[in-house]
Amino acid sequence: MPENQYDIIVVGAGIIGLSTTLTLLERHPDLKIALLEKGDDIAQQQTGHNSGVIHSGIYYRPGSFKAQFCVEGRASMVKFCQENEIPYREIGKVIVASDDVQVERLKILEERGKANDVEGLRLVDQDELAELEPHVKGIAALFAPKTGIVNYQDVSRVYAEKVQNAGAEIHLNSKVESFERHDGLIYIETESGEFSAKNIINCAGLHSDRVARMMGVDPGLHIIPFRGEYYTIKKEREHLVKHLIYPVPDPAFPFLGVHFTHNMKGYVEAGPNAVLAMRREGYRKRDFSIGDSWETFTFGGFWKMTARDWKTGFYEMNRSLRKSVFVKDLQKMIPEIQKSDLGTGGSGVRAQAVDNQGNLLDDFRIAQTENAVHVLNAPSPGATSSLVIGNRVADMVEETFALS
Repeated sequence: MPENQYDIIVVGAGIIGLSTTLTLLERHPDLKIALLEKGDDIAQQQTGHNSGVIHSGIYYRPGSFKAQFCVEGRASMVKFCQENEIPYREIGKVIVASDDVQVERLKILEERGKANDVEGLRLVDQDELAELEPHVKGIAALFAPKTGIVNYQDVSRVYAEKVQNAGAEIHLNSKVESFERHDGLIYIETESGEFSAKNIINCAGLHSDRVARMMGVDPGLHIIPFRGEYYTIKKEREHLVKHLIYPVPDPAFPFLGVHFTHNMKGYVEAGPNAVLAMRREGYRKRDFSIGDSWETFTFGGFWKMTARDWKTGFYEMNRSLRKSVFVKDLQKMIPEIQKSDLGTGGSGVRAQAVDNQGNLLDDFRIAQTENAVHVLNAPSPGATSSLVIGNRVADMVEETFALS
């Protein structure tokens, strides 16, 4: 086989592309596989800006891919970290209700969580909440003691080491520019040269819909980038946060609201806002791309989404621009938090898949086409469930590519 010709090329070396490659090589060690990554390192985009939570599976509708993946995903992630000496913590999570309406929502979440076999999940009253989180104001909470935290870039680096040791190649600075089919092969032109393969796995994350279209596939959705903006809690005030602290989510919207999160980097974050990004990799307010913005604003589904959810979008923008509004939302859970307690934080970009009717897709979307498998939507808990998702994608790859 020529030097740059492969059995399979994986587009994207984020956590899903790496975990899928790892699974395939465990099952088929003779496969020649390459990963093409547009950045100068692996796991730089969604994986590298992830909050680091090892989710438990509370929120997800029983029977959905999210629910199926998350509980098994948490267990497999913890086991992988233990076996590979990757630091992680089971810190626990409380979802706090501030009124009777939210308590009823908590009960629904409890039912979902128990249907999904979330380990140790229980509803706690005001007194037990005060023991768990002395500075939190609430009348009840849902407590998930097995929710954890990890640095998913550490996890991704171990995945990368394993796939390279198994013979796969990772080509950095290799942004895909075009695909052509002839002579039974797919030829991929990239910024670093030409590659060819019999089959393609699209794990391009923020650019997954574009890659599908470049291959002549209509995915039936567009990726709309939403930036999640965080503040850090100053060191002298971190004692206010013992666990991960979340509000009861709005069931009509796929974002969880501003919350408090410990991470493995040694600090506590508060956030995020969820605001439209003007660039697919728009991690800063000033980041702007004419091409990315044009794609968003000329997509009919975006305007249908906006017509339905404009009030929520306006509130998120207002909270992004006005720190005082952000603080008021945090004070609903921890009244002692003050504006002066918040320092500059980071941000992430969520690759939100939106269909042609303007619906925010909240579950995994994986498509099989001729000689290709496209991971089009892998929302949270994608990182938590990366090993399980890798297995699922590998199953589809074996079927689509007729691997024996």
